[in-house]
Amino acid sequence: MGIIDELGGNFFTGVPDSLLAPFCDYLMDSFGVSDKHVVAANEGAAVGLATGHYLATGEPGVVYMQNSGIGNAVNPICSLTKLYDVPIIYVIGWRGEPGVPDEPQHKFQGEITLAMLDCLQIPYKIVEDDVADVSDFKNFLSQGKSVAFVVKKSALKNEKIVNYPSQVATMSREEILEIILASTASSDIFVCTTGKLSREVFEIRERSQAGHEQDFLTVGSMGHSLMIAYGIALAKPSRRVFCLDGDGAAIMHMGSLAVVGVHKPKNLVHVVVNNGAHETVGGMPVVSKGLNLADVAKSLGYTDYRTNSVEELKNALASSKDGPIFIEAISHLQSRKDLGRPTTTPHENKMDFMEFLS
Repeated sequence: MGIIDELGGNFFTGVPDSLLAPFCDYLMDSFGVSDKHVVAANEGAAVGLATGHYLATGEPGVVYMQNSGIGNAVNPICSLTKLYDVPIIYVIGWRGEPGVPDEPQHKFQGEITLAMLDCLQIPYKIVEDDVADVSDFKNFLSQGKSVAFVVKKSALKNEKIVNYPSQVATMSREEILEIILASTASSDIFVCTTGKLSREVFEIRERSQAGHEQDFLTVGSMGHSLMIAYGIALAKPSRRVFCLDGDGAAIMHMGSLAVVGVHKPKNLVHVVVNNGAHETVGGMPVVSKGLNLADVAKSLGYTDYRTNSVEELKNALASSKDGPIFIEAISHLQSRKDLGRPTTTPHENKMDFMEFLS
């Protein structure tokens, strides 16, 4: 944190990343969620927040993200901060760094991360342990230019690890998924959001000795599973399509709920497992912890259910009402430490899934 203090950054916003967990823990321990630190809905929104901070104070904001979030931030970087000479300090986790083993969705993003920053004309320093000299960054910031720290795996350390409290709930995410998969038909279609949810769906199928052809595992592109599911629902109107989503993912691109609510696909069921946290990348809180997503969906045209027990969830799944149906399933934060990863490749998943749809 010393180098960021030296650069004048005292307002923080962004979306957490597992590589940045020590940094995120420091922010939560120091500021919590407050007027000094806001967990944003997505990375582009974080750029907007930091811009507002600069306009009001003349001081650069600090925006943290996984490198996959650069895509969400490109528009405000190009058409806002560049246009108005707004300096921002970016802290970016380098997932998929070439030569470092990582999950498949990070490979291409990792290969192009530095090239994207070059294209955006954002000077960067690669963080392996510490960065001693930031005098050039000070000059860039004083000229209204942004700078970035690209953080390698295991580069950051923080002795104090934050234990994030769980919201009160009777069900785990995995239990919720088990109930859903056991209560649905063999012809039903599932689009599963990125992170541990997709991994748990894969393992539930393995335990029940079922195939995986019903499930599209969206291992990347956080926040876009609903539109994938809606695209399938439009093309397959005689079959029921489930989007199995997370609260952080649903909020990241919440405008998609409005699209579904207006067009009212009868065969779409949108399940959001709400644990109030970005649990897959460490547990940082999501704004949904104080938000009734079912009420939001209802206001947009969904038929809504909010469930906090096995019985309520089963009743919602048994609904005979036309879609779009929105089920907000309240979950606690805990998940298995021994959770594995899919043993099939994304390409194999795609081919099996497309054959099932046909």
